[in-house]
Amino acid sequence: MPHWLQLMLDSLGPLLWAGLIFTIPLTLLSFAFGLIVGLAVALIRLFGPRPLAAIVQFYVWIIRGTPLLVQLFLIFYGLPSVGVVLDAFPAALIGFTLNVGAYTSEIIRAAISSVAKGQWEASFSIGMSWGQTMRRTVLPQAARVAVPPLSNTFISLVKDTSLAAAITVPELFQSAQRIVAVTYEPLILYIEAALIYLAMSSVLSALQARIEKRLSQYGGFMEARA
Repeated sequence: MPHWLQLMLDSLGPLLWAGLIFTIPLTLLSFAFGLIVGLAVALIRLFGPRPLAAIVQFYVWIIRGTPLLVQLFLIFYGLPSVGVVLDAFPAALIGFTLNVGAYTSEIIRAAISSVAKGQWEASFSIGMSWGQTMRRTVLPQAARVAVPPLSNTFISLVKDTSLAAAITVPELFQSAQRIVAVTYEPLILYIEAALIYLAMSSVLSALQARIEKRLSQYGGFMEARA
């Protein structure tokens, strides 16, 4: 068996284990919390009081205008200088959550804004409250618009978690770096890590296509009923 193939087989287990234990949980938790933050920020910017809307708009401006790596470094290496010390994984989780929250807030805000004004008026005319209108009329329609870009954000997040290696989170990419430090075979190990990321992204892209197809079918059914 060729040396490079044997090396890839030997390192496959540790890399997959790191992905299972750190990369996937970090991705799922960051996206889930970021989605909550994004929804809250979007609602505040659309319907909240002006001072609070200005604060969350400033947050979005800061996050979108600075590199994610810098944000991670500020949280993990910068905060200890003011007495806030975080372990690597929680620091990465906070950093990714804040980053995802800023970007998803813009997606959700645009999706909610795309719902026709007549939908609001129709809901209010049959006695729905603002909250009922939002839950039963606006958000379901906005979801159809938001799902494709949110799916792209999730797929990008899977790859972006490799930046957590810079703050010592032992995820997939840092595991590859550790093996490289022992084997001195960076090309083989980094190609293997790239292939694993590619496989995960490809699976998620396939799932995204299926979800979008179902949403389009549901949208066509609703339009036919209307």
